[in-house]
Amino acid sequence: MTLLQIMPADAPETVLLRTGDLDVIHKELIKIGVRFERWHATHWLPAGADDARVMKAYRSHIDRISSEGGYRLVDIARMSPAPTDPEWPERARAAREKFLAEHFHDEDEVRFFVEGAGCFYLHAGGKVHAMVCTAGDLLAVPSRTVHWFDMGRSPSFTAIRFFQEEDGWIGRFLPDSIASRFPTLDDLLAPA
Repeated sequence: MTLLQIMPADAPETVLLRTGDLDVIHKELIKIGVRFERWHATHWLPAGADDARVMKAYRSHIDRISSEGGYRLVDIARMSPAPTDPEWPERARAAREKFLAEHFHDEDEVRFFVEGAGCFYLHAGGKVHAMVCTAGDLLAVPSRTVHWFDMGRSPSFTAIRFFQEEDGWIGRFLPDSIASRFPTLDDLLAPA
């Protein structure tokens, strides 16, 4: 379920807005310079489709976004449970923790979710916009926008990623991150 929850940066327990209405989400995110779109594949994709099939299914969208933003590199990131891998829980925990602190990048962070879910927390204008992205969601976070990302306790997603430069996506972490005070992806998706 695509979801936006907005909270004051100094009062994470206060919910200013919580909505799954795509038009409202688009209008709220554009106020802070963040692009949100919904995409559809040009043809049916089976769950777990390989990278080549994913790229082919979304080629027209990929080409348009790459051209508009000057993105020269496109790849696919995957995180999915591996129950037969005894190291999976530790690898999943380490991957999740890597981006749970506030940071920014010197280039845009652009992600399209093919499968699964993840939550971008955008710290802008004295508020935190927790944007839960699910299959079909494109989110484009402008360079230098302070944010963090939570993939949940059991990460499961496939995302197309766009880059302007090979080394431009390095995270610059803030010393006094507020991220730990806010609800996690799992909290946001838990039944009320």
